[in-house]
Amino acid sequence: MSVRPLSDLLGSAPRNLFLTGKGGVGKTSLACAVALALAARGRRVLLVSTDPASNLDEVLDTPLAREARPVKDAPLLQALNIDPAQAARLYREKILSPLRGLLPESALRSMEEQLSGACTMEIAAFDEFARLLGDPACTADFDHVIFDTAPTGHTLRLMLLPRAWTHFLDHNTTGTSCLGPLAGLDAQRGVYDQAMKTLADPAATRVVLVSRAQNAPLREAQRSSHELAQVGIRNQVLVLNALFAASRRDDPVALALEARGTQALEAHADFIASLPHYRVPLRPNNLLGLASLRQLLDDAPVPEALPGPRAQLPALLAPEALLAQLSSAGRGLIMTMGKGGVGKTTLAAALAVSLARQGHPVLLSTTDPAAHLVPTLSGSQPLLRVSRIDPQEETRLYVAEVLASQGAGLDASSLALLEEDLRSPCTEEVAVFRAFARTVAGASEGFVILDTAPTGHTLLLLDATESYHLELGRQARESIPEAVRELLPRLRDPAFTRVLLVTLPEATPVHEAAALQEDLRRAGIEPFAWLINQSFALCHTSDPLLSERARREQPYFEEVALRLSARTSAFPWLEQEPVGPEALARLFISTSKSAQP
Repeated sequence: MSVRPLSDLLGSAPRNLFLTGKGGVGKTSLACAVALALAARGRRVLLVSTDPASNLDEVLDTPLAREARPVKDAPLLQALNIDPAQAARLYREKILSPLRGLLPESALRSMEEQLSGACTMEIAAFDEFARLLGDPACTADFDHVIFDTAPTGHTLRLMLLPRAWTHFLDHNTTGTSCLGPLAGLDAQRGVYDQAMKTLADPAATRVVLVSRAQNAPLREAQRSSHELAQVGIRNQVLVLNALFAASRRDDPVALALEARGTQALEAHADFIASLPHYRVPLRPNNLLGLASLRQLLDDAPVPEALPGPRAQLPALLAPEALLAQLSSAGRGLIMTMGKGGVGKTTLAAALAVSLARQGHPVLLSTTDPAAHLVPTLSGSQPLLRVSRIDPQEETRLYVAEVLASQGAGLDASSLALLEEDLRSPCTEEVAVFRAFARTVAGASEGFVILDTAPTGHTLLLLDATESYHLELGRQARESIPEAVRELLPRLRDPAFTRVLLVTLPEATPVHEAAALQEDLRRAGIEPFAWLINQSFALCHTSDPLLSERARREQPYFEEVALRLSARTSAFPWLEQEPVGPEALARLFISTSKSAQP
């Protein structure tokens, strides 16, 4: 597969570059490297990040704020770091302040929770994008503006429907969308319209889709590419980041990692070939500081890492001990949570097999459409039942209910807005949540393990419907099902529910899981344990690059085990993906004896 070095992108770079992709693929590092390279060519550059898990300050070794600041030791480069949570707070207050004194406090509290979701955070970030794109005075001093994390296709489609907003307000009794009261959007029509024109102009803007040579990030990049093209943004390129080639042919771990990357690239070859694409090799070191960032775009071969001491990991709870603690309750709900690609489904399935082998009845339920390992468990293990919640089917049924109740009588433009509102990630989350609620009652008689569980925001959102007409009521105008009303108290009961946060020993997955933990705590749910997955520090590898990366995992182990979690277990990166009961059981039962039923 012919790919070009990323340095080739710099010569034709337009004024605006947007980097987007799945969490943990390296957007921030690449954005910094491109910004530094353009500045080195004598261009005045502004680097903007709205990534919720951004470590831009740490990467650039410069304290940043909402206003642009010069980057130390990098002439011509300035950067600013928009805190999405702070932006969302300002956006919420802008929306709610005119309503204070007019609506009851209970209504305002419920609206505030509605405006605490991912959609609101994204539209708040889009406000900042629009300010920088639509107001020439904001960026007049710069030749290039580079954005780390771009808006999704859903948000952009909403921006293309302003003509429907006014009529929708007249006929929508709640006056809300998944992004909050529509009046807040209506006031921004001109700004958003100009921002959309700039985004779609190939002479002014290019969208850089970032992926690793892994199936989940490549699927996300392909989905984003399609959504952006739907709204007229076809000025796209693809960057394949962290490509790995084994330096020795006698290291099974390195050879397996290389083979997985090759297989993922081959599986998505048609998509990759459809866009101009660039390659960036995997580096042995963490990309912190200007020197390492400048090397990222260097076309020279990656230098071999020098031998060094192994990582000194903090004390961890053995997977067998964690299994024993979970098993001792005899029943209950176990939820694995975390960002995509960290291995939630694998660990949920491993727990299900292990608990069933100890004699417990177990129901494993997943929403992961790529969970190929789960069907292999059906019928293969006594006491284990497997079900799969299809998010698309659940969402289709839910959307049909909403359109039947609210769509009648709307004109074409207002109906289009309602339909786009229902394409929101919030809608799928609520639809899947209803399906989850139907399965939880069984946790009174045995174990129910839920893979990819609802977020704390969704739990609070549905809890708030008891006092105000929120998401289910807003969209479907129906009473809250009894199973949903009873679920949240059960989730808050530590004797009934165990939440396991799954992460990788890397900055972005750890920081995003930490944000998820705070989200759950707002809902009154305290996570039971953290699981650090796919660790090279726990592998036996002699590959110099992988050995160096293993050493670099230490600070993330310490952050989780010493600051974020009371219980931490860890699992090595495996040469062969664990598929089937025997391989899965070995993750949690490697030294202890299990009771075969």
